[in-house]
Amino acid sequence: MRVFNIVAAGCLALMSASVMAENVSGLYQVREPVSGQGAEARTAATAKALDTLVLRLTGDPKAAQNPALAELRKDPQQVINQVGSEAGPPESVLVEFDPGSTERALRKAGLALWGSNRPSILGWWLNDSAEGSNLVGDGQASAQPLRRAAQHRGLPLRLPLADLQEQLVANAKQLEASDPAPLRQAAERYGADALLAVHAQEADGKWQGKWQLWLGDQREQGNAEGADQAALADAVMLAVSTRLAPRYVTRPGASSQLQLQVQGMNLQRYAELARVLEPYGPRLQLAEGTTLTYGVTGNREQLRAQLGLAKLQEVPVEQAPAAPATPAAAAGQEPTAPQQPVPKPFDGLRFRW
Repeated sequence: MRVFNIVAAGCLALMSASVMAENVSGLYQVREPVSGQGAEARTAATAKALDTLVLRLTGDPKAAQNPALAELRKDPQQVINQVGSEAGPPESVLVEFDPGSTERALRKAGLALWGSNRPSILGWWLNDSAEGSNLVGDGQASAQPLRRAAQHRGLPLRLPLADLQEQLVANAKQLEASDPAPLRQAAERYGADALLAVHAQEADGKWQGKWQLWLGDQREQGNAEGADQAALADAVMLAVSTRLAPRYVTRPGASSQLQLQVQGMNLQRYAELARVLEPYGPRLQLAEGTTLTYGVTGNREQLRAQLGLAKLQEVPVEQAPAAPATPAAAAGQEPTAPQQPVPKPFDGLRFRW
């Protein structure tokens, strides 16, 4: 048996987190516009920031109304590190929440939480207006409302270059089609986990959009609207967030004790896996060569989704190593000495890099 020593573990803390699928930055920092003047308006904006954070961390539009959060909503300062201001338009408050105390309060209220490791999304977004059609690309001014909306809803959004070839592929017909193959082929160079296709149109002074989201073989779709492009972007990102969150949240009381075996480990992967498994309370039980066995607390399907997001592949049951036979059994002989208790068969999840 071989285990990682303390010196190696200490070195791991210095390793880059860039190998993660996408670790959302600023997850506990919320920007909210101030409606009105004076202290009351700022207080109201700060309270709204808490509601935004709760929705961002749970993906549940009803979570903020949980009766167990009533006292926290009356006095959100107990989970706030600092509140700042940003000049407009519009004037906004910038609220920085404390991650530890916020998570404890939400878990105590029995809420399911979505960690900071989230699927990266490549957004194909086409705006149609009286001025013409525009595929939003990275670096364009029209990208700013999309980025702000994605940050507001806790989503790691990437945008394409929107070069001529991509403009030909990401047209209105393709963005509304049910087959994502052409978009996926064009998106290969960006390395995102999910594809978001949005066809936005301006009509009667409002913006409406049809959206589709592909994550693996799973597809979500819907319609959204807003008074302007920024409001539409926020509505779309909110819808996407609420569809994605249930796949990854860790719900108190809905978890069980599981075993997880991961093959092909090295020091760099050990550091990455530790981050992925953090919400599941990992306990290293066994290290054999490059295979580690953990005890975790979680839901099987949510754990599968999180490991898939980190690009690990599940090992089919038929490819799992067979349990070693005892020497007597291998020789076809009756045992003549007391045998050690037979280990309980492994019934957990097996993954490999």
